[in-house]
Amino acid sequence: MLVFARLSNLMQMIKRYSIFLFLYWAISFPILSQQVSIYDLLKKIPGAEVRAITPDSLYKAAWEVMISQPLDHKHKWKGHFKQRIWVSYLDSLQPVVFVTEGYSAGRNYVTELARLTHANQIIVEHRYFGKSVPDTLDWRYLTIQQAAADHHYIYTLFKQVWPGKWISTGISKGGQTTMYFKYFYPKDADICVPYVGPLNFAVVDPRIFTFLDTVGSDSCRARIYSYQMRLLKERKKIFPLFEKYAEEKGYTWKRAGGDSAAYEYSVLEFPFAFWQWGLKCRDIPVANTSSKALFDFFRKANIFDYFSDLGIRFFEPFFYQAMTQLGYYGYRPSRYQGEIRHVRDTTFRFAAPRHVRLKYDDRIMPEIDTFLQNQGNHFIYIYGGTDTWSATAVRLYGKAHALQIFKPQGSHFTRIGNLPEMQKKTVIDSLEKWLKE
Repeated sequence: MLVFARLSNLMQMIKRYSIFLFLYWAISFPILSQQVSIYDLLKKIPGAEVRAITPDSLYKAAWEVMISQPLDHKHKWKGHFKQRIWVSYLDSLQPVVFVTEGYSAGRNYVTELARLTHANQIIVEHRYFGKSVPDTLDWRYLTIQQAAADHHYIYTLFKQVWPGKWISTGISKGGQTTMYFKYFYPKDADICVPYVGPLNFAVVDPRIFTFLDTVGSDSCRARIYSYQMRLLKERKKIFPLFEKYAEEKGYTWKRAGGDSAAYEYSVLEFPFAFWQWGLKCRDIPVANTSSKALFDFFRKANIFDYFSDLGIRFFEPFFYQAMTQLGYYGYRPSRYQGEIRHVRDTTFRFAAPRHVRLKYDDRIMPEIDTFLQNQGNHFIYIYGGTDTWSATAVRLYGKAHALQIFKPQGSHFTRIGNLPEMQKKTVIDSLEKWLKE
């Protein structure tokens, strides 16, 4: 779910707005004689570990910083952990792009928003991912409330050196995290730009099924189903290719229930992945295609590692969140004429931490939706029109002053930089207007 678009096609627009933005910020935020410098702040953060890194050409300096965070922000005596952030410094008069990652943040990078607005940037790794993992995994503290409190603490620290506008953003689960941050701390971010971020209302949100039954053309959906049935009915020929590929990659399948179950999970996942990643109907192998060609196209959907023990280990904190607060989707094995024989769990509970109580909170997401509809001002929601996750997109019907963009035929890779020109202009004009307010 984590991807980053190339931004070369934005250079003309950057040139168009950079002079305006520089002049605006230069006159809007006079230098305060008592203002703390970024260097002083980094040295004074309690318990922080700071390492200078090579900055991108946009920036003057950059650091990897390990911030000390409470496990429980309401009861700080329960212990702390170190959370990784990446800080890129341009100027104290510039705005800040605040990236709320949904997973790990293993490297520093520059977002398209930071390049568009010439902004300082902070990337925050999500708690319980990457290096931001407590010594003891007490899953009770992996909640959207605690993660939002992490972000609020970092915001309060760096607001001292960057008093200008703050743009909160994230991609996919990071886009969800952007929404939650605004809900719990509505005064922190001035502008929010969640990319392809769903807002699910159930452990298995039925809107996903509705989407998969209606997206695209009837002929394309029929072709996808026919392809799935071939993968199942011809498994004696295709399954050995799957096993060989797994051996080459070092994949094992204990958590999924074995290699046969992992194969069937991958077949069930195929329609979701097909639309999420923007595969083309014309490329689906037709009748009389070789087993190798069938398997080669199967690989293009990038599904197999998701059900591997390695993949589940990486995403395990996410699956815990999905089963307790975030919601997700599931499968319908009955549609496949008795060919699904090894799948025992049609949700993703098998991928969540074992021997841990999983109780789903069905109240929090509707509450967040109500907030976004009526108080979520200065949001720009960006979705791909045929991305499966657009099925549970935030749908604007309230009084909030917000913008929603659905890229026609857009996938989960949808970004400002690859929007059609009119949509791109609408986004940039909105950013310009809100930065001036």
